[in-house]
Amino acid sequence: MSTVSTVNGGISFWYAKEGTPAPREPLPGDTGADVCIVGGGYTGLWTAYYLKKAVPFLNITVLEARFCGYGASGRNGGWLYNGIAGRDRYAKLHGHDAAVRLQQAMNDTVGEVIRIAGDEGIDADIHHGGVLEVAHTPSQLARLKDFHSVEIAFGETDRVLRGARETAERIRVSGAVGSSWTPHGARLHPAKLVKGLADAVEALGVTIHESTPVTEIKPKHAVTPYGTVRAPYILRCTEGFTAALKGQKRTWLPMNSSMIVTEPLPESLWDTIGWDGRETLGDMAHAYMYAQRTADDRIALGGRGVPYRYGSATDNDGRTRPATVEALRDLLVRFFPTTAGTRIDHAWSGVLGVPRDWCATVTLDRSTGLGWAGGYVGSGVATANLAARTLRDLIQQDSGQAGPTDLTALPWVNHRVRRWEPEPLRWLGVHTLHAAYRTADRRESASPHLGTDRLAKAADRVAGRH
Repeated sequence: MSTVSTVNGGISFWYAKEGTPAPREPLPGDTGADVCIVGGGYTGLWTAYYLKKAVPFLNITVLEARFCGYGASGRNGGWLYNGIAGRDRYAKLHGHDAAVRLQQAMNDTVGEVIRIAGDEGIDADIHHGGVLEVAHTPSQLARLKDFHSVEIAFGETDRVLRGARETAERIRVSGAVGSSWTPHGARLHPAKLVKGLADAVEALGVTIHESTPVTEIKPKHAVTPYGTVRAPYILRCTEGFTAALKGQKRTWLPMNSSMIVTEPLPESLWDTIGWDGRETLGDMAHAYMYAQRTADDRIALGGRGVPYRYGSATDNDGRTRPATVEALRDLLVRFFPTTAGTRIDHAWSGVLGVPRDWCATVTLDRSTGLGWAGGYVGSGVATANLAARTLRDLIQQDSGQAGPTDLTALPWVNHRVRRWEPEPLRWLGVHTLHAAYRTADRRESASPHLGTDRLAKAADRVAGRH
């Protein structure tokens, strides 16, 4: 398999065909608004959309450092699914029923995004095929069965557990010994969704300023090099890029994730793979992978490369280390051996926001008017939509336009988490944990025994994932 002709970076493959969108004007100077949203990704744009729909007279301004969809919203794996970071912890803190309500809201969110995309005429290559997660080893199969049981306990009674033969009838992943499928998921084209959403928001009358980096957020002020936006509500919707803001270096850790995409595969190759249902595909490894069959019949596959850059630094337009590209290529062939020799057309990276306790949150501080949402830990395509609707309800409640709602009562609202450790402890810790998970995967692959490797269990405790 050749990677000589692979495009590396250039934001992501999702912009390769049509290019990045035409730039919007930067902020021309000091101005005012009713709501100022910092960040032009899914969270910021969905929040602007729902607020403007609910209260059309609101003056809403969105500030984006580069262009809408420059970050994870334009680089992700295209998984619109019902996973949410922190649900198990919320069950411990607030009770099982509260976590079930959160999960049900996430289940409903998949359909909500599909509905709005249809209403707004956003063609984002959405295919509602569900999510298939496979196991390769006895240890992974044990985790898969536990995972399946837990999901059912949280209300996913329509989830299906499949053995090796039934899994192969859906998709022939080499060595798969079982799988779990949920209908609460869809494949999509990330950049088409974010571009269509930005256009829809602008058509509603929301002002979007691009090429306008915000350097500091404080009560009623969003500060940029070109001027300050003053507003009663300032909403931080910056996810993996939050560390670039003044005072936020240790709030959420920008975790790197990398992807490759193949050339379009011929029908003869798809005959050996299957995947006619176009489910999004994941696995039960500790260093997990995620993949989709694209609308133009490529395989887009992602996983962890270098997990974290020192000092919470972020990449330069998605460029990825060659070793990471090779590792993802090897993973592709391990899953689908008939793809050996297939060209890799594009590789890229992006960052996602990871809180210290791995819990996604949505918050509005009523004393300051500051709000934020994020910490999605890679599940942001759908979670951002639920967060946005929740921010809408919190602002309407705070301004006296509405009362509490089912969304404002969900357990992730106003959850606080401690900050990440300072450097170099942060860098050492993340890279040590990453190495531990990789080692645990190798040891599980070589072992016939059931059960999660003790090294992975220890890493989970240190990481705060359990």
